[in-house]
Amino acid sequence: MDTLSALSLLNRRHWLVVAGVTALVGMPGPAWSSEEAPDAFIARITNETLNTIKSDKALRSGDIQKIMQLVDSQLMPHVNFRRMTALATGPAWRSASPEQQKRLQDEFKTLLVRTYAGALSQITDQVVVVKPLRRGQDEKNLVVNTEVRGKGDPIQLDYRLEKTPGQGSGWMIFDLNVVGIWLVETYRNQFTKEINAAGIDALIASLVARNKINAKPA
Repeated sequence: MDTLSALSLLNRRHWLVVAGVTALVGMPGPAWSSEEAPDAFIARITNETLNTIKSDKALRSGDIQKIMQLVDSQLMPHVNFRRMTALATGPAWRSASPEQQKRLQDEFKTLLVRTYAGALSQITDQVVVVKPLRRGQDEKNLVVNTEVRGKGDPIQLDYRLEKTPGQGSGWMIFDLNVVGIWLVETYRNQFTKEINAAGIDALIASLVARNKINAKPA
């Protein structure tokens, strides 16, 4: 699958990150040093988001601005955007100036927030099943496997987490795997091509342009 095809698939599937009406946690995982186990963390933020949508008429009707506010306030605090952006940018991140890093992070976040928000308005009756944790994982690179069930075939959805003491539950998301495609790797392929062709500033400009197009009413 080429990069553009993979990105298209991700754009159609990103809403599954928060699409579970109920999250069913599987067998108990190993004891973790944080207060909340990573599988319970994924189940909690999924349910909190969906419960908010169910209780708000404007959100249920697909008010995109309100949904974007919900995503930004309720979901994005659980995402380590700096690490995600650095991984997606690749080696060029280290040579980027602090201002370039900030702009890349801000534009990448805007891109993902709008993607999630647009998809949330399409939620129906999906159920997210959180699978038993694999033992012996590194708390800085831990994967929680889930499966989205509803109409049609089940869809694989995995979260890559890191434990960050002092930030809420201690767990932060920094990558997603949708039907076998890791988000960071997919964007890194595209970003690397743009950086190699014209540099960091050209990538930033490309993200700005894409976000402006996405912001226009359908």
